[in-house]
Amino acid sequence: MGMIEARLPEQYRLRFEQEHTARQAVWRVLVDAWFGRYVEGAHAVLDLGCGWGAFVNQIDVPVRYGLDLNPDAGRHLDAGVELLAQSAADPWPLADASLDLVFSSNFLEHMPSRDAIMSALDEAARCLRPGGRIVCLGPDIRFAGGAYWDFFDHIVPLTARSLVEALEIAGLRPVEVIDRFLPFTLAGRPAPAPWLIRGYLKVRPAWRVIGKQFLVVAEKPDAGVGSGL
Repeated sequence: MGMIEARLPEQYRLRFEQEHTARQAVWRVLVDAWFGRYVEGAHAVLDLGCGWGAFVNQIDVPVRYGLDLNPDAGRHLDAGVELLAQSAADPWPLADASLDLVFSSNFLEHMPSRDAIMSALDEAARCLRPGGRIVCLGPDIRFAGGAYWDFFDHIVPLTARSLVEALEIAGLRPVEVIDRFLPFTLAGRPAPAPWLIRGYLKVRPAWRVIGKQFLVVAEKPDAGVGSGL
């Protein structure tokens, strides 16, 4: 285990503790106003790089998993969320085609290498059922610029385009690509009011000005699609 991984509990406390309540409130609005559409009808959902559960704690589905290398994350997850405390690049202890949705927010850029990202995407592709989806939110270095590196554990620079290519290599089909979606970060800033978040999500021209995070959604094709059968 590397130095950064070994100090994840300390790092998470520094980054999330003071803003945890505000972050949860923001994600309640985001799930209600936008991300909840991807959860509709899902039976099993995995939050990849779940942190302290900002997303997975907000959703209501029968089976919820949070995957995070930080074992301390379990203290912050709802009782109904099962923590998979491991590297996302290692094989996931889940059956093939057992998930309806894999969700990942601001996580892939923290992985130690492009190979590790591909391993995680391959696992997502294996575990998703045909028609299941992966939703990826993260900073796009084209728009974040030098601020991308203001977080010590940002390792792999990503853009919407590069992630689309990686998803395709993993056998997943992109179905929604928004290169400029949410602002870069909430860290160190007051949480916006719920009405402001909802208003921003409705005014797409504002995304082109303020948005520095991509939103990429990809789907696992049905068996036989493209085979000519």
